[in-house]
Amino acid sequence: MSSAVSSSRGSFLTAGTGSLDSVRSFGQFEASEMDPSEENEPELLSLSWNQDYQCFAAGTSHGLRIYDCDPFKETFRRNLKSGFSIVEMLFRSNVMALVGGGSNPQYPPNKVMIWDDHQNRCLVEYAYRSNIRAVKLRQDRIVVVLEHKINVYDFSDLKLIHQIETISNPRGLCCLSHYANTSVLAFPGLHRGQVQVKHFGLKVTKFISAHDSQLACLTLTLDGFLLATASVKGTLIRIFNTMDGTLLQEVRRGADKADIYNLALSPTVRWLAVSSDKGTVHIFSLRVRIVGEDSSNQNVIGHGPQLVQQNSSSSLDTLISPKMGANTSSSLSFMKGVLPKYFSSEWSFAQFHLPEATRYTVAFGAQNTVIIIGLDGSFYKCSFDPVNGGEMVQQEYIRFIKNDNHRPIPPTS
Repeated sequence: MSSAVSSSRGSFLTAGTGSLDSVRSFGQFEASEMDPSEENEPELLSLSWNQDYQCFAAGTSHGLRIYDCDPFKETFRRNLKSGFSIVEMLFRSNVMALVGGGSNPQYPPNKVMIWDDHQNRCLVEYAYRSNIRAVKLRQDRIVVVLEHKINVYDFSDLKLIHQIETISNPRGLCCLSHYANTSVLAFPGLHRGQVQVKHFGLKVTKFISAHDSQLACLTLTLDGFLLATASVKGTLIRIFNTMDGTLLQEVRRGADKADIYNLALSPTVRWLAVSSDKGTVHIFSLRVRIVGEDSSNQNVIGHGPQLVQQNSSSSLDTLISPKMGANTSSSLSFMKGVLPKYFSSEWSFAQFHLPEATRYTVAFGAQNTVIIIGLDGSFYKCSFDPVNGGEMVQQEYIRFIKNDNHRPIPPTS
């Protein structure tokens, strides 16, 4: 896949892109490699999963690194004298998106390079009038997120195919489906708490009023048919059907306000993980019925398990399964029609407690395990009991970067 992606670019590197300030291609990497004798432990600037959550990229003040999760090992390192605030992988290929960052950025924060490390060259550079908030990749799309706009490019010719206005989006909220047979993009709409979902293949656009407050986090299932959202209040997480906007389930992280760092849905859509500034990773049991559920199916390039679809919200029973879930709820839940939502919300099924001094992101591993990585350079692998829940068991802990100078990241508004 990766070689085909690289070899198909040559004749398109100077293609116009409409609204961009500049587009140009590069030859060799324009950075000075660090001499091993002067290499020091870098500051960790960013962490991001690849599309199948089996490895992650670390952007540092002196280059970038890539790690496998199972078993844990460093698989790639490029030591430079400058840093990256965004490193977005394209599955396990040699292609990645890079945005400069840190006190000595490799490139300005308003430019993104689509980089082929095998060829040691930049396939294309996109430059904008404002800083880049996020970049998302799949085999056929490049998505660049700005604070008030999202640009979508065709990976086959690098041309702009969609330009979408959004409400102010300083967090760079945006997510893509990754199955080959679906093409779904979710991002903030034009109003507070609203999510816009585009099913490109079906030519369907849905606006979902997810929260009254501003969005803090969102994620899609790998096929794009389920959406999980949280607001800046950080108390409730909601699960929606992206085809018709139906609210399928609501779970409660806690009663007090929190900054949600990350939401993760398991490949089988049975579990939801939530990390926040409270230092606790919560696991919730989902009650969404899917077809062909198989816990061993981790192939995001294939079709994978599919959510049962519907055309209206009148048949919720086809999407909700009472057998799939055992979250704790209030003993007063039978009165949920007259009591506040607090009493009927579903609480977490399993938990793991962490130091509160850093930002963590989470993903699901194999066989009821959760992988947690932190901006202090920490890696945790934990397991949970899928029947009884409760406190998760730590199986592995590694300090992959001793980021002693790390400071907690304040919430973005």
